[in-house]
Amino acid sequence: MNSAGSIEVAAACDVLAIAAHRDDVEQTCGGTLLRMASRGLRTAILDLTRGEAGTRGTAGDREREANEAARILGVGWRDALDLPDGAIENTLENRIKIVRVLRRLRPRVVILPYWQARHPDHSIVAALGYEACFLSGLARVEADAAPHRPFKIVYASLYADVRPSFVVDITAFIEQRHAALMAYRSQYTNQAAGSGLFVPEEEIRERTFAEARHYGLLAGVKYGEPFIQKEVGLVDDLTLIPVLSI
Repeated sequence: MNSAGSIEVAAACDVLAIAAHRDDVEQTCGGTLLRMASRGLRTAILDLTRGEAGTRGTAGDREREANEAARILGVGWRDALDLPDGAIENTLENRIKIVRVLRRLRPRVVILPYWQARHPDHSIVAALGYEACFLSGLARVEADAAPHRPFKIVYASLYADVRPSFVVDITAFIEQRHAALMAYRSQYTNQAAGSGLFVPEEEIRERTFAEARHYGLLAGVKYGEPFIQKEVGLVDDLTLIPVLSI
């Protein structure tokens, strides 16, 4: 753990999840990161804000909780930028901040929040992250490292009522995913602050498991996490396409 509070094991990763807030990843793609880590892939998380505007807890609370959640998720690197919580803007300055991370970690896959969301930060980060991925591949954009552009960008669509492009089977990791979310005790324990806004602690498990069960059923597994990709998929062998049709 470095002085900024990030978990750091390696300087590169295969899959990088970029989120607006600490605890977004745990809700949208935590099971997928667990599955990727179980396959020997290097995973990482970049949170863009630190939680200073949250109704519950402090930025310090969120940092400690994020590090504990990262440990549970088995990610090799996690850090947070200093973008303003609740007021993220898609500016060149902010894109360059993300480019520096992309060029350092050099992920093959980047996970972004879906571009339609209740919280404005999430939808902005979808565009901000995409544009940063593009800029990261331009040789004349100066960001202290060699150019790198991720091969694949996918969007975690848990907050949107859309049909996913694909679902990742997280059945074997559903309990660990839940444990990572509940590491945010400042956010999800019952308390007076925000009691009218937050889901009661006793309902969180039921709701998150029900959502994962819904998406799992769409793909023929018990629990799943949904993703959107903008580009068309490619199939090499029709006989190996998963998910039963009838």
